[in-house]
Amino acid sequence: MSYLEATNNLYKEAALTPDVGLCCTTNPIWQFPGLSIPKIMQEMNYGCGSTVSAQDLVNDPKVLYVGVGGGMELLQFAYFSRQKGGVTGVDTVDEMLEASRQNFKVAEDENDWFKSEFVNLVKGDALNLPIEDESIDVAAQNCLFNIFKMDDLKKAVAEMYRVLKPHGRLVMSDPTCEQPMNETLRNDDRLRALCLSGSIPIKDYVKVLTDAGFGTIEIRARKSYRVLSPNHYPTEELIFIESIEIAAIKDPMPADGPCIFTGKTAIYYGDAEYFDDNNGHVLLQNQPLAVCDKTAAALAKASDEIHISESTWHYDGGGCC
Repeated sequence: MSYLEATNNLYKEAALTPDVGLCCTTNPIWQFPGLSIPKIMQEMNYGCGSTVSAQDLVNDPKVLYVGVGGGMELLQFAYFSRQKGGVTGVDTVDEMLEASRQNFKVAEDENDWFKSEFVNLVKGDALNLPIEDESIDVAAQNCLFNIFKMDDLKKAVAEMYRVLKPHGRLVMSDPTCEQPMNETLRNDDRLRALCLSGSIPIKDYVKVLTDAGFGTIEIRARKSYRVLSPNHYPTEELIFIESIEIAAIKDPMPADGPCIFTGKTAIYYGDAEYFDDNNGHVLLQNQPLAVCDKTAAALAKASDEIHISESTWHYDGGGCC
């Protein structure tokens, strides 16, 4: 049995019998005005963060969500895209698609504004999406792509890139791990399906996105997720796993490489009113400016009167690159 078959079996079980402890997150369950999320959807929230952000969801976007879970984030996306078929959910597991379909009926009872027709549920594979080229404004996945081994991860990201419109956004939440894992952990199909042993370092995760062509990367959150301890797992050392929330934007790739925002800021503290690097970056006296990592490095070289902060691993827009 392949690791993908193990994953499908695990989530078939989770669809038939909700597993509240399958994944957990420190995120609150976003309750927007007028939005009621059914209890069953919360119990089937098999993500490790959130991919729903109002800043991404303007002008009635066409949304794609891969790996539907219990439908909670599909419902949240539909809140912003109240149109027939405005949100498409893709999953390989028939039982999970049916569970979501039933959950949407409950959501209709609890939300006057919601209609099940807002969400189009489609059976399909993340590695071969049944979606037209450049037809999606916002694509999302939560705690799915970390399960894929590297070749499949590259295929899944390439598929998301293909279906996004120019300047469209791929919003994701996945576990990551900066420590090396032994081969026993890496090759354990069930631990991989449980979103544990497939976790890779953030720099490797980001490289997959930029190699696919995404010109702008925003790391929006980095949080504690799990530990793999020797008394519970086949490891001789404690392994710490985090989750990240990240947006990859289908902007053209800059000539000098991608813009990767990790939460750095630049503050000019010289005697002049402002600092202009003549490359599109103007820093006002003692005013922090959010900058991407490559701009931070360039500004640090340009002046010894600019303070560059460490990465906060939290970026929510603004600034320049």
